[in-house]
Amino acid sequence: MKKMKTGVGLGIVVLLLVLTAAPLFAQRNSMSVDIEAVLQDMEAGTLNSAEEAGILLMREEEKLARDVYLTLYEKWNIPVFANIAASEATHMDSMELLIERYGLEDPVADETTAARGSYQREEFEGLYSDLTARGLESYQAALEVGALIEDLDIADLQKLISESSNADVKVVYQNLIKGSRNHLRAFTRQLERYDGEYDPQYITKAEYQQIITSRNEAGLITDPDFFFE
Repeated sequence: MKKMKTGVGLGIVVLLLVLTAAPLFAQRNSMSVDIEAVLQDMEAGTLNSAEEAGILLMREEEKLARDVYLTLYEKWNIPVFANIAASEATHMDSMELLIERYGLEDPVADETTAARGSYQREEFEGLYSDLTARGLESYQAALEVGALIEDLDIADLQKLISESSNADVKVVYQNLIKGSRNHLRAFTRQLERYDGEYDPQYITKAEYQQIITSRNEAGLITDPDFFFE
């Protein structure tokens, strides 16, 4: 078990930063600041109802990921969960930029929906309960839950990118999906250390293999039509 506790001090620091941040991370993190700068040089378009729904969906879906990872970190004390929870908070901030840009009603705007495990979408409340219960069973199960969440995020973001006609929206999604690919790589590496494996449920096995056999991605994506290969 000592091996599993390596780096816990760093993880605790990250967790405390996430938990004690101003409500909904009012002070932008560096990634969101960079994305905000890119958006300032782009014209806002016109959203259709499906695009509006997609933005609100991803705001809560990124919160779901953050919430589950925080809970699993508290159980297992492994930095990968605290670190990725902090990254999911940056994804939430990025979605908030689009909500503010287009004057949408934020589904995570009050104390109730900001609380861990609380969402406007009932299906997310059920997912939070189910995923945390699975992840609390064992450390390997927790890693599989992490991979599942990133698998879902990637599939949803791929769909939203393909359906959006607004470059600014797609740029935000491109950076979120890049982060999710990195997170999926991280969870897969951890699983392999414990002789575990993940069977993708939302993206294809070919896509999954392409992601996990490639290097981590760095830098900001500014091309709305970026194609990962």
